[in-house]
Amino acid sequence: MNKRKKILLAEDDHNLGYVLSEYLKMHSYEVSYAKDGTEALKIFNNESFNICILDIMMPKLDGFSVAKNIRIKNREIPIIFLTAKHLKVDKLKAFKIGADDYINKPVDEEELIARIEAILRRTETIKVNKKQEIFNIGKTIFDFKNQKLVFNDDIKKLTTKESEILLELCINKGSVISRQVILNRYWGQNDYFSRKSMDVFIYKLRKHLSPNKAISIRNIHGKGFILEVD
Repeated sequence: MNKRKKILLAEDDHNLGYVLSEYLKMHSYEVSYAKDGTEALKIFNNESFNICILDIMMPKLDGFSVAKNIRIKNREIPIIFLTAKHLKVDKLKAFKIGADDYINKPVDEEELIARIEAILRRTETIKVNKKQEIFNIGKTIFDFKNQKLVFNDDIKKLTTKESEILLELCINKGSVISRQVILNRYWGQNDYFSRKSMDVFIYKLRKHLSPNKAISIRNIHGKGFILEVD
């Protein structure tokens, strides 16, 4: 990537932490390495980062707790969880907190780099489009900056990921945006769990927009989604 991006890496396995840190540095990233959750949060509060990579099972403060504290201070910074926990409930908890990705151990270093780059490309796209913060979807107002939808007296608060996907749909309003594009930009992969997770987010957006019957997010079979206003 053209500019050196800063990564906060929190991993209590010192061997894995060292290997990942050195591998990321080889790919021109700056890395601040923390050996537990408390140290990770302290470093985050004193430095600026482009992305955080957090192990879930850490001493003193686990990765979920670290992520919740990070989200209080910064709703937008991407977070990737690294974990040996393979249960679906843990993945759902991670995404509910606001994770951008969830990678099971053992970690494939090349795949990790690919996912980091996919997420950073997506966040850069979002930054460019943040110049327009208010979108009119028919009579519904989408306030991207404050992550909310307003229709008459009905106000819906959106999560960061819901806001980002709706932004993508608004930018491409009236045109089909492919499922693959959404998966690559917002999940960094195209597997069964990612596709199901994406469908859940689309369902939630439809529900949020439902007070305005003139709006629809239509599924174009085999292609993707289109935001339409009658």
